[in-house]
Formats: sequence, structure tokens, C-alpha cells
Amino acid sequence: MLLDSASMYFRAFYGVPDSVVAPDGTVVNAAKGFLDAIAYLVSQRRPTHLVAAMDADWRPAWRVAAVPSYKAHRVAADGGEEVPDALTPQVPIIEAALDALGICRIGMPDAEADDVIGTLATTATMPVEIVTGDRDLFQLVDDDRDVTVLYIAKGFGNAERIDEAEITRRYDIPGRAYADFATMRGDTSDGLPGVPGVGEKTAAALLRSFGDLDGILAAAARSDDGFPRGCHAKLLAAFDDIPAMRRVVAVARDLPIPAIEPVIRAEPPDRAVLDVFAERWGLRNAVSRVLEAFASVHA
Repeated sequence: MLLDSASMYFRAFYGVPDSVVAPDGTVVNAAKGFLDAIAYLVSQRRPTHLVAAMDADWRPAWRVAAVPSYKAHRVAADGGEEVPDALTPQVPIIEAALDALGICRIGMPDAEADDVIGTLATTATMPVEIVTGDRDLFQLVDDDRDVTVLYIAKGFGNAERIDEAEITRRYDIPGRAYADFATMRGDTSDGLPGVPGVGEKTAAALLRSFGDLDGILAAAARSDDGFPRGCHAKLLAAFDDIPAMRRVVAVARDLPIPAIEPVIRAEPPDRAVLDVFAERWGLRNAVSRVLEAFASVHA
């Protein structure tokens, strides 16, 4: 199980009341919600291995160089990511919780959590379940390799399993065509323009007709045969921009991630350290639920 950590703790932050505080008054709603989510997911899905992927760089320079508008609307005055004031100090608490529980967490320089997940999912030698609330990672779904997404946009208790058939059902495209689909459609939440004038329905129709984005571009370069009215001109107008958008949309699959040991432990690496952490932040119950879930995997 690969956790898109930021996606999870942002949802926990907005889903758990900010009245949840540590003994010193620090708001810990995101930390509590994140730990409760891990406990729930592990007890329900029973993975044997668990990795929390982190955003070491939420807006990598190489993506901005390709598409300058990428996440530009989320840049704060100090140049960092615009994050709620009460959430920022909770990220180190969440990281400390992962370490104290013995959960493998990974962030890589110049890379987002998506890229860590993409690399681990691509190189895994076992079935993979990706937990995220963002559709970007649908591009990793692969029935042959048993890579699926557990989509939590409607909440952890209403998570939806996404395989190739579900992608086809939702978008009427081939199951592995999501990255090409997203490149053409664009994504305003990430500042990705897509192909102006080409929405979801048109992008899906093009993929059904020509197979993939390479096939679409090759056909567009030859003639306007088979294209909906006005669509050919729109593709030609965006022709030079599409390669850059593809690079930004595509998650990395070849990061030099060091050797890891993500097996879920029956016991934390140091119980005393975990106890001090739980007491310090008033998270004893949440920590206990995670430990119970981990023990159930080994039962």
C-alpha cells in the first residue's frame, strides 16, 4: 500500500474538527485524522507492506520550466506552498508519527509524492494499492501488474477501487490512457491548460478513435480526417505545447529510490519513543488504533 500522504493529511485536516488539540493547545486534527485513516485502511485492506510517500518538492523546477503555470496559483507570498496556518506545523508531527511507528516514509529531491509512488508502483514485485484523493495517479493503474488506486475523494470510509475497467466506465477511454486523456483535458486545480477547447468528451472521443495521444498527433499532422468539427485546428494550435504538458502530467517512474524495508511491523521500533510522542501530542488513542491494525496483519 502506497500512501499519497499530502492528499491524505489535507483531507484529514478539513475532515476532523480543529478542536482536536494537543495538551499544549497545538491543533493536531490533521495528524489524528491521518493516523486514524492509516489504522482504518490497514485493518480493512490488510496490506503486508506500507509506504508513506512525501512531497519533498511540491512544485519541482523541472515541471515549472516545462509549464510555468503549473501550480502557480498555489504559491504563497514567501514562495512556498499556500497551506492553512494550522496545518503547516502538523506536517513535522505527522512525519514524527510515521517514524515512531516504524512506517517507511520517502521523499525524493526535485520530486513530488506522485513520482515516488510512480517509481515504487512500477518496480514493485507484488500487487500495489495506491491511496490518494487525486486523479493524477489513475495513470498508474495496470491490471496486468495488479496496480490499483483506492480513491478517497469521497472520504476514507467511501473509498473507491479504481482498476482499468473503472477508468473505462468513468471516462469511456482505454484503461491505460488516463495520462493522455489528462494531458488534453488539462487540470485547472494544478494550473495545467490542456488543449484549449478540448474537454473530457472530445478527449475521450479522440482516444477511442486514434488509440493514444501519439496516434492523435500523428493523424492531426497528416490531415483533418476523422476529427470533430473545429478540433483539428485546436490540436494544431496546441501542437508545440503538448510535449511539455505531457512531461508535467506524467509521473516519474525511475527515481533512484534507495533500498527500503516497508514491511509492516508487529511492534514499533522503540516503544518508549512512541509513548513519549503519543503523550506529547495527545494522540495516544490514534497511535493505539494504528498498532492494533498492524498487529491484526500479523495475527
